[in-house]
Amino acid sequence: MIPPPQAQPPSFSDQEFRAALGMFATGVTIVTARAADGQVIGLTANSFNSVSLSPPLVLWSLSRAAASMAVFSAGSHYAINVLAADQQALADRFARRGADRWLGVTFEEGAGGAPLLHGSAATFECFNRSRYEEGDHVIFVGQVERCVHREGASPLLFHGGRYYTEHPL
Repeated sequence: MIPPPQAQPPSFSDQEFRAALGMFATGVTIVTARAADGQVIGLTANSFNSVSLSPPLVLWSLSRAAASMAVFSAGSHYAINVLAADQQALADRFARRGADRWLGVTFEEGAGGAPLLHGSAATFECFNRSRYEEGDHVIFVGQVERCVHREGASPLLFHGGRYYTEHPL
């Protein structure tokens, strides 16, 4: 019997991999949820993608080592808040450890209590449908129950370690 093909070990360093990944421009999101004890949590993520239109599914990923992993894994709902260009400071704040992320942040309560951030370009209220453990991250697939977008909002983009906004060609 022939053994199944196996991936070859990487021919690059972690830093080279990160630099290459950084060449893919992404939008910036803050994923939010409410813990069973009522605490609101959120983190900056650019690992967001659409999966399916029918049913409406999206995905994002979270490091297995993240302090918020237990809340996101156990909760029934979360929200993905797609940030607008004027929300760069919010993206930075929710990316830092130890900061009071919620100080002065205005939001509404969405499905399952997940915070919907005011001023976002779009929000997706998701049922926590499934999770897939891959490498050092967990991929979360959410079934979108509600979504809204702000017509004409300029997106916050991330590329090569810097923030941008769109410029029509």
